[in-house]
Amino acid sequence: MPQTLEKTTKKLRQFEKVCEILDRYDRNPAKLIPILQLVQEEYRYLPEEVLTYIATSLGLPPARVYGVATFYAHFALQPKGKYVIRLCDGTACHVKKSIPILEALQKRLGLSDTNKTTADMLFTVETVSCLGACGLAPVMVINDDVHGQMTPENAVALVDEIVAKEESK
Repeated sequence: MPQTLEKTTKKLRQFEKVCEILDRYDRNPAKLIPILQLVQEEYRYLPEEVLTYIATSLGLPPARVYGVATFYAHFALQPKGKYVIRLCDGTACHVKKSIPILEALQKRLGLSDTNKTTADMLFTVETVSCLGACGLAPVMVINDDVHGQMTPENAVALVDEIVAKEESK
């Protein structure tokens, strides 16, 4: 019996922040997208059990919540690193050689097209269709910081700076 109580207590603590977010929006189903945005900010992705909990709490079918979470590219169903690197591979960036930047980042971090997040959950590297900064091509965004006119060497140097900063904490 104590083990069951411990599991229940752990589960309640897991959803405590989700409940705060739901309450902030008065558990209004019309506020699903901002709710998902804040939940993802908290977890760095949208865990399946949390999506189900949100659906139940809002009185929505789980398929609807999952559908919204998978429709918008902003939402992630897999864990992401503390630093999400988005490299533009739109036309302007591609022409100005964004792929060698991607390859340099993947090599430096030990990642691939199928494995996008480092084992220590520090970095996730993704390509996106457009970042809307074509004049700065090739462009890379690390979390909310935009870096233009990137080269493979500059990209790796930025990663090295972050690693050094994290190691000094």
